[in-house]
Amino acid sequence: MSLVDLRGTDGSRCVVSVTGRHRPGILTGHDTLRAGVRVTADFVDARLELFLLQQDLDIWQRALTRLAPGGRATIGGDRGLSLDFFTHEDGTLSLTVHDPDRLSVTLWIDPPETWIQDHDQRLRQVRETWPSEVVETAPNTYEWSPSRARRVQGDGDIAEHLVPAVRAGLNGPDPQAQFRSE
Repeated sequence: MSLVDLRGTDGSRCVVSVTGRHRPGILTGHDTLRAGVRVTADFVDARLELFLLQQDLDIWQRALTRLAPGGRATIGGDRGLSLDFFTHEDGTLSLTVHDPDRLSVTLWIDPPETWIQDHDQRLRQVRETWPSEVVETAPNTYEWSPSRARRVQGDGDIAEHLVPAVRAGLNGPDPQAQFRSE
């Protein structure tokens, strides 16, 4: 599912496709989303990997709603790969993809007038497909959100195995946890 899909009139293109959860079912990685980034132009054809935290999606959403000519929005950043969007006064967009270990490339794009609304809708689709299901109750202590427990109970037998897993924090599983096998 594409979170970003921008094309230049010269054939350049950047697509960020969210492919799923990084570590489904594991509290510390369940809400992290895995995405592939494809950047193509006359001079580059790169495939990169990006991991998106729920906070990244929050920041992207706020930036999209406030983006105006002369404004900037970023996805990723301090953990490696980043995409930096800068809107120019004439409505064009410069998109810099920077991976500190591999490349830094800037694409010049003349997006359609509705690109911000289109990308806001893309973000909503990603959030509906992979909603946040983990809450941090204290520093480095995580639990499944109540909304996840309700969704999982509909799956029947796996709901009874969640309670011990919910107690797991960064230090590993609860040593008292007993999983029943039936």
